[in-house]
Amino acid sequence: MSALAPLLDKIYALADKDLSDATSLPPEAYHSDALLQREINALFYQDWICAGRADEIPHPYDYMSFDICDQPLILIRGEDGGIRALSNLCRHRMMRLVTGSGNAKSFTCPYHAWCYHHDGHLISAPHMDQTACFEKKDLSLPEVKCEIYEGWIYVSLGADTPPVSERLAALTPLIAPYQMAAYQTIFQETHLWDCNWKSLTENFMESYHLPVAHQQTVGADIVLDETSFARDVTSPHFTYQYFTKAEGAFVGTAHPDNTHLTGQARQRSVMPTIFPSHMYVLAPDHLWYLSLQPRGTGQVEIKYGAALAPEVLAASPDPERLIADVKSFLDKVQEEDRFVVESISQGARAPLAQQGPLSWLEAEAHDFTRYLARRL
Repeated sequence: MSALAPLLDKIYALADKDLSDATSLPPEAYHSDALLQREINALFYQDWICAGRADEIPHPYDYMSFDICDQPLILIRGEDGGIRALSNLCRHRMMRLVTGSGNAKSFTCPYHAWCYHHDGHLISAPHMDQTACFEKKDLSLPEVKCEIYEGWIYVSLGADTPPVSERLAALTPLIAPYQMAAYQTIFQETHLWDCNWKSLTENFMESYHLPVAHQQTVGADIVLDETSFARDVTSPHFTYQYFTKAEGAFVGTAHPDNTHLTGQARQRSVMPTIFPSHMYVLAPDHLWYLSLQPRGTGQVEIKYGAALAPEVLAASPDPERLIADVKSFLDKVQEEDRFVVESISQGARAPLAQQGPLSWLEAEAHDFTRYLARRL
């Protein structure tokens, strides 16, 4: 029996419980190196991972780098408007080709100047004419599955992973009323926090903590008793909840020029978590999101960004000031979350750390446990 088996057995047993009898994950689930490697192989290298928003690379030959754990990728928009994902490793000595973002029709390795066309095929390689095993046509950059869904870029290393639109078909009618694909990205950043990736995932997907941990920001306007977990739509690939913002909230309600949302929907947000690590708040006026990558058991790399509904930007007399104000507000929310999740990850290593019972407001955390049990 492997050393990981007892921990997996605990996760399987917990997943079988009803929510009313469920607890949080065992403390060792947040600092087990063996479990993390299983998560990387079974989840991050097999499922769909969000690389960001499609409007981050709007023009032909715009590109950005993105890593799925240890696999660097280049995402590039082609002449036809489509986006493809290529391995970001030179076929010579495995040097990373590019970092950051830009616009380029080709990529030249900074180590030995091997040059690749934007579609991945090798254009040139200096001083290889005396190498018998060198065949330019056999040295293209491997292509990775890449699909656009509702304005999101998803990538997958899994050879048999079904299309993301198929995986998330049940989510489509829940998010369609917001017309999210038209939202315009206002910023995206990458951060590194000192916590386990699961701690942040579980934190983002539950609203139980909002009135307490976020009382200076989003928690002040949340109507907690109106949080709902509509279970007429279920899926093994995502979970979600709805929550309502009070009138007059700084963000989270429909702009007067929004004509496609009516009634309660004008104050209601949907908050999906796409397993394993993409989560976002989709509100009538904005969205903000996280896409997570584990960097060891005690650190997580976060792609963090936001977008505004087009009518919000169009009606603003000072869009730059609006964007700055929204970003400042969301940054404060992020720092509030950072305080709690880093503390949780430290606490999970304590000798007296124990599992605790879940609230009904943490239903999605239990959904996450069940996802882990299925996939691990």
